[in-house]
Amino acid sequence: MKNLLYSWKNNNFPPPDRELLIPFVRRAAQLAHLPEFDWNFEIEFTDDELMTRRNMELLGHEGTTDVITFSYFTGDGDDFILENETAIDAVVNPDVAFREGSKRKNSYYARETALYVVHALLHSSGLEDIEPDDRRRMRANERRVMKKLEAEGVVFQDIFPLPEE
Repeated sequence: MKNLLYSWKNNNFPPPDRELLIPFVRRAAQLAHLPEFDWNFEIEFTDDELMTRRNMELLGHEGTTDVITFSYFTGDGDDFILENETAIDAVVNPDVAFREGSKRKNSYYARETALYVVHALLHSSGLEDIEPDDRRRMRANERRVMKKLEAEGVVFQDIFPLPEE
């Protein structure tokens, strides 16, 4: 991955620390076994309202969701993505990350937000999660990548901080 292009359209949480976000995403892309040539990853971080609109516009689905991913890798040598072109577009919703992180054991807002980025990268590597067997494979790979990132010292709450009280 060469460039991470992102926009922050969520007033409920502060934007990520750019100096930490970029190496986190690059390393997660490596751990997801994505191609090594120079390609771009574009992420739009939204809130529930904007994600609801994106979900309808892009997928025809009602309501909000956690992450939407469009990957332009072909799986056939990935040669139709030229260097410096966008290979992945993702929309990530920190509002859902906050709610889910509060409910899940061993999770929290920043970890959930990071997980959604990892999830987008894993989808782009060819993993799916619709069918039960595919979902199990996806979850196992999510755990593998997140565990490796944590073992390497990535501190998710430094990347995705909560608002100061």
